[in-house]
Amino acid sequence: MEEGILLQWSVFRSLLAILQWWGFNVTVIIINKWIFQKLDFKFPLSVSCVHFICSSIGAYLVIKVLKLKPLIVVDPEDRWKRIFPMSFVFCINIVLGNVSLRYIPVSFMQTIKSFTPATTVVLQWLVWRKYFDWRIWASLVPIVGGILLTSITELSFNMFGFCAALFGCLATSTKTILAESLLHGYKFDSINTVYYMAPFATMILGVPALLLEGNGVMDWFQTHPSPGPALIIIFSSGVLAFCLNFSIFYVIHSTTAVTFNVAGNLKVAVAVLVSWLIFRNPISSMNAVGCAITLVGCTFYGYVRHIISQQPPGTPRTPRTPRTPRNLMELLPLVNNEKLDDKV
Repeated sequence: MEEGILLQWSVFRSLLAILQWWGFNVTVIIINKWIFQKLDFKFPLSVSCVHFICSSIGAYLVIKVLKLKPLIVVDPEDRWKRIFPMSFVFCINIVLGNVSLRYIPVSFMQTIKSFTPATTVVLQWLVWRKYFDWRIWASLVPIVGGILLTSITELSFNMFGFCAALFGCLATSTKTILAESLLHGYKFDSINTVYYMAPFATMILGVPALLLEGNGVMDWFQTHPSPGPALIIIFSSGVLAFCLNFSIFYVIHSTTAVTFNVAGNLKVAVAVLVSWLIFRNPISSMNAVGCAITLVGCTFYGYVRHIISQQPPGTPRTPRTPRTPRNLMELLPLVNNEKLDDKV
C-alpha cells in the first residue's frame, strides 16, 4: 500500500515538474516574441541584457540570501580562465536565439534549435576525431531531413533569422564541448551556472548593446504610446527566464533521462502550437510534417543515447577508422544541454 502511494506521488511529482517547466519555457518564448512583434521593441541585445541582469540578481538571491542552493565554490583564477570563456560562448548563444526570434516565427526557430544534437556530434567528430556508434549517426538522419523540409517549406522564411538560429545551434554545441574541458572538476547545476555566467555575460554584452541599440531604445521610449507597461512586460520576461532555470533544476531531479528527453521534445511541440494560436503565423502542411519528423528524430536520438549508455562495459565493434574507442562513453556524444540553459 505504501509503495503504491509512493509510486503515485513520484508520478505526480514528475508530471508537476514537467508541466511547470513547460509553462515557464513556453511563456518566456511567447513573451520574447511578443516584445519583438507586438511591443515593437526590436532590440534583441537589450532584451538579452535584461535577462542576464535579472538572472544574476535571481541567482544571488537563491544562493546567497535564501540559501535554497549551496554555492559551488570556484577558484578566482578559474573564474577568468574557465568561467569567462564559457560565459562568452553562453552570451553569444542567448543573443543569437533572441536575434532569430526577432526575425523568424517561433515554430521555425524551435525546429532549427532541434538541429543542435547533429551539430554537437559533427563538431566532436571533426575536432576531436571522436568515434560514434553507427546508431547515433542513423538517428541524426530524420533530424537533418526534417529541418531541411521545414526550411524549404517555411512560408515566413528570413535568411538572417535562419542563420542566427543555425549559428545559435553551433554556439550551443561549442558550449557543450567546451564545458567538458573548461569546467572539468566542477559539477554545476543550472542555478550555479547562472550565478557565475550571467554577470560575466552582462559585462560582455552591456557595451555592445549600448553602442548598437542605445539610440534606438531612446527613440522607442519617446515614440511608444505606453512605455511603462511595456517595460513591465520586458522585465517580467527576465524574471521568468530566471524562473525557467530554477524549474529546470527541479525537473532534472524529478524525472529520468528518458522522460526528460521525451518531455523536452513535446515541449517544442507545445511551444509551436501555442505560438501559432497567438501569432497565427502561416504554417503549410509540409512545414508541419518537417517539424514533426525533426521532433521524432530528436526523440529517437535521445533513445539511442540511452540504449548505448545502458550497455554493459565491453569491447564495441571495431570501426573502420584508424583507432578504436577506448570505452563505452566514447561511443556517446557529450550530453547536450541546449534544453537546460538557452533561455537565461
